[in-house]
Amino acid sequence: MKTEKLAMILAGGRGTRLHELTSKAAKPAVYYGGKYRIIDFPLSNCANSNVTIVGVLTQYESILLGSYVSRASIWGLDGRDRGTFVLSPRETDHGFFKYAGTADAIYQNIDFMDQYNPEYVVILSGDHIYKMDYDEMLDFHKANHADVTIAGLTVSMEEASRFGIMNTREDNQIYEFEEKPAHPKNNQASMGIYIFSYPVLRKALIEDHADEKSENDFGKNVIPKLLNEGKRVFAYPFKGYWKDVGTIDSLWQANMDLLLEDNPLGLGNDDWKIYTEDFPETPQFIGEHADINKSLINQGCCIDGEIKRSVLFGDVVVEEGARVIDSVIMPGVTVKSGAVINKCIVAEGLTVHGDKVLGDGKEVKLIAKQEEC
Repeated sequence: MKTEKLAMILAGGRGTRLHELTSKAAKPAVYYGGKYRIIDFPLSNCANSNVTIVGVLTQYESILLGSYVSRASIWGLDGRDRGTFVLSPRETDHGFFKYAGTADAIYQNIDFMDQYNPEYVVILSGDHIYKMDYDEMLDFHKANHADVTIAGLTVSMEEASRFGIMNTREDNQIYEFEEKPAHPKNNQASMGIYIFSYPVLRKALIEDHADEKSENDFGKNVIPKLLNEGKRVFAYPFKGYWKDVGTIDSLWQANMDLLLEDNPLGLGNDDWKIYTEDFPETPQFIGEHADINKSLINQGCCIDGEIKRSVLFGDVVVEEGARVIDSVIMPGVTVKSGAVINKCIVAEGLTVHGDKVLGDGKEVKLIAKQEEC
């Protein structure tokens, strides 16, 4: 089978900085935005960009994520010659090997890619919030006769040392790539989104696997080696909203961004829809005592208390006399009368009792255990 393009989504990360939110689920399965999971964004981007064959590489706590991703119909990726495919480490004649790095994860699935014999492979991270047309990026890749194209965005110089930094010429060709440099030369950061011409990728992965000194990482090993070999590597400038939700603070902020009058992500724009599993079609109930201001309330919620600048997922109950301020409340939470929640993320299914005051309104606090409520 021959196809023009396919995508591989790296979704095996543990997400330790999200603490208990990822104790039983991989980071891409974490909830976001009132009804979504983080993995919905790269999958929806693929669907909207006509990338119809998508491999999702899982590893840490993969059961929930794998069962979710396998329901390809959510993103319209079910059908003949299309689909979402869960790709976990597997045992071979040579033994069982966990994914050792980003490049190794893709290397271990060369057989999957070979089935489709693609001209181009789009490599994505499964844990970022953004909208992007990968077809436009592919057009850029083709126009520059590139071997590799890396999506990049401008970050502050203070943040630059957290990213892979691309040093480019005026035509966007990259001449140097520095992975998390202590003293960055500029602030053009890699988003961890790559388009490879497949023959280049396949050869690079095989060579990287054979190098015993390699850490098997795209940013640290594969990209610098290709640059040293004189390959044509280009930076694709991305101008839209992008958020790495790798910490409790960044996850909270990404949710709060949705409440801005000029929502930078544009989730209400059906021209580029983000698809997700629908909650049961249960109406909201807004009681006579409810006081709601600048908040996002999903279906199935029953609200009779005060909600200020907050994001509530489905089936949340806030009783009369309860207050929720600057917070993210995940599915199935009950907030009893008298409780106060201020600048918190409250994990799924918890009950906050009426004598509890959670959060101080200054720092984001994660509430993830019933004994904290």
